[in-house]
Amino acid sequence: MPHHNDNLGPAESNAAEEPHTAEHDDRWAAVDAYQFPHLNPQSRPYRAAIEHALSNSIERGLDDIAVAPSQGKFLSLQCQIIDAKRILEIGTLGAYSTIWMASSSPEVRVVTLEINPNTAAIARENIRFAGLEDRIEVLVGAALDLLPRLAGEIEQGKRDRFDFSFIDADKANALPYFDWAVKMTRPRGLVYLDNMVRKGYLADEQRAKTDQNVRGVRNAVEGIGKDTRVDAVLLQTVGVKNYDGFLMALVK
Repeated sequence: MPHHNDNLGPAESNAAEEPHTAEHDDRWAAVDAYQFPHLNPQSRPYRAAIEHALSNSIERGLDDIAVAPSQGKFLSLQCQIIDAKRILEIGTLGAYSTIWMASSSPEVRVVTLEINPNTAAIARENIRFAGLEDRIEVLVGAALDLLPRLAGEIEQGKRDRFDFSFIDADKANALPYFDWAVKMTRPRGLVYLDNMVRKGYLADEQRAKTDQNVRGVRNAVEGIGKDTRVDAVLLQTVGVKNYDGFLMALVK
């Protein structure tokens, strides 16, 4: 489903029984609190809109599961590095990451997919506040229904291929989402999958038998490793959002 799903799921809610969920170091959040204001000054374009997207989403009742601020900045820089103009996002939530990516260049156009109409309405509010309605297209529906339609439009010449694809949705379908994204991303473009380490459960073969999110990210890592269309790396991260990681793939 094309909504953000950073939560670890019901089976991972008991920290006393699951020591991995209790992993935290105050230094991670302290470093983020120190460095981010210095490296993301008030003068940066769209800073107010980005902050509004996060605060308004939480006030409107969305879960606080958007990307961390530094990760949003990282996405924006990655888009700039490859001169991305056309971006695909699977999982809109409140459009926090969407606006980060759109802020990377005045020429950027984003297509973002969201399964929940109410969530999409909040995202559109945030996009309007940012003044980006003309550059961000929100499509509502299940990603596995919308992605073939987008691919068909690309094949028919109605859309250009994407330069950058960001996947931040349910992990059970991580590999199918990735497959569609690669099909629609240009050579030398990037496909980025978020929340792939899941506090270390990625490496837990036993947990994968009962947790569909862990099973999904493991299937993605193993499947992407066999995919000759891409060259990929997975990086572990720590910070204000605790311990996780992302996978980034270069389309050959």
